[in-house]
Amino acid sequence: MKSIRVLLADDHRIVAEGLKRLLEQDFDLVGVVDNGVKLLESFRRLKPDVIVADITMPGMSGLDAFARMKLEDPDVKVVFLTMHQNVAYAREALQGGARGYVLKQSAVDELILAVRAAMAGRTFVSPDIAGAVFHSAQSPEAETADPFDKLSARQREIMRLLADGHSAKVIASRLDISPRTVESHKYKIMDTLDVSTSAELIRFAVRHGLAD
Repeated sequence: MKSIRVLLADDHRIVAEGLKRLLEQDFDLVGVVDNGVKLLESFRRLKPDVIVADITMPGMSGLDAFARMKLEDPDVKVVFLTMHQNVAYAREALQGGARGYVLKQSAVDELILAVRAAMAGRTFVSPDIAGAVFHSAQSPEAETADPFDKLSARQREIMRLLADGHSAKVIASRLDISPRTVESHKYKIMDTLDVSTSAELIRFAVRHGLAD
């Protein structure tokens, strides 16, 4: 039986090493990259069967890279592996066509199953969040109940970096955008969330699992 060719994208070195060892036991791991730009390039060059990607990465988020890959190959199979338990992230990923959403704390038990499910054309969601995800999908009114759900993937990434204490200049460098664009996103985020101070923004980020 032909081994499934997997491409891994995660910017946390220690986590990536652990995932690499885990995936190599069952699959042909064709590459490991640490940001969304490299992910997109490696997807084009290596043409893997399944991609395992973190959502929040420097340069380009996993969700942004996935959207671009879908334009080039509507059948691309991506399993998102993330620490984010927020339903909005999972819903955005799955509605975009992702084949899996696995929480990092469950990776050892679930990632292999998720990759095999993706290859078989099925969708795998970590049981710890599956109930909330499917309830949200079946309850359209719940989608607008939390203003966080209205934020784009890029806005959530900027919010996370702001909550981690990074300046607009540092964030701009990491995401390859201008500081002015970062500031523009920041004020749009604050307006959407109806918060008026950076402290309130950080508290909101903590409540939604974007910061400690």
